[in-house]
Amino acid sequence: MAEMMKVPGKDGDKYVPIEKRTGEKSVVYFTRDLSEEGLKKLYEKVSKGLDGKIAVKLHTGEAEGPNIIPRPWVKSLFEEEFKDKDATIVETNTYYEGSRYTTEAHRKTLEVNGWTFAPVDIMDEHGVDVLPVKGGKWFDEIHVGKSLLDYDSFLTLTHFKGHMMGGFGGSNKNIGIGCADGRIGKAEIHTQTNPFDIDKEELMERISESTKGTIDHFKGHISYINVMRNMSVSCDCEGCEAEPVVTPDIGILASYDILAVDNACVDLIYALPGDGGKHLIERMETRHGLRQLSYMKELGMGNDNYTLIDVDHGDAEISVSDAVKGIEPVWKADKYNTFPGRNKLS
Repeated sequence: MAEMMKVPGKDGDKYVPIEKRTGEKSVVYFTRDLSEEGLKKLYEKVSKGLDGKIAVKLHTGEAEGPNIIPRPWVKSLFEEEFKDKDATIVETNTYYEGSRYTTEAHRKTLEVNGWTFAPVDIMDEHGVDVLPVKGGKWFDEIHVGKSLLDYDSFLTLTHFKGHMMGGFGGSNKNIGIGCADGRIGKAEIHTQTNPFDIDKEELMERISESTKGTIDHFKGHISYINVMRNMSVSCDCEGCEAEPVVTPDIGILASYDILAVDNACVDLIYALPGDGGKHLIERMETRHGLRQLSYMKELGMGNDNYTLIDVDHGDAEISVSDAVKGIEPVWKADKYNTFPGRNKLS
């Protein structure tokens, strides 16, 4: 009977404007500087609490995937910010059959994509462990890669983009899917039947509950950075098959609040001049991906209100519309313009 009472929320296809939100505000840092220097500036804003053995969770991508965070940026972060720290890139194997489905194939893909400058821990290589999910609707606990629990702190380094099923992939998706092990945890999120049968809002809620288990575990020792560059409507899981990039680059955002940073990224997409974000907006709304945001708020995972801080101009407070002012739509110039060279693996 209890199972029958589990009903997904609604309105995952409806955007809530900033002026209609209530509650406390968190701080989100913003830079237009899409470079290794920009990444380091934002890391320094949210580095407090990242100590001991540090897990750096990023999406290393399918083989030769074109849109992942540039390796030189991450390499520079490790060489300069982590040079005296114990930091490791962490990943898990995939639920779908691809170039990261098994640990052996995954390690070959890591080499192909150049993730060889730092240690990489495939966290479910030696099994799974569980974390409790407090206040969840679908889960009491979530299965994660076993070695996740070996770390003292956690940096979420996310390539913000669209997603075939989730609508968008921000820090929530990076953690919720990315830390769940490839066989049990990811199956629990997608349900253990046909993953394409799952209700849209239910999937968003399951992803968010999985994330909550991890961020509760690292409370006080977890930070979030979202890179808004090469934002295909496709996830990096799709590799070279990803749809062409037709959303302009925006910048990098960072926060200690996962909901605030993901919501700020969504707000910036909606605020792009000249309907510049229309393709990614369509992807988010048709997949009901905005339920990620409303459900994170319901679970107490953060604030959807925030103060946006412009680190390029002396940490001045800035509006979302000012942050994207002057950014030209990509699709108006050329539907398949991906900016020469920008989608090449670098």
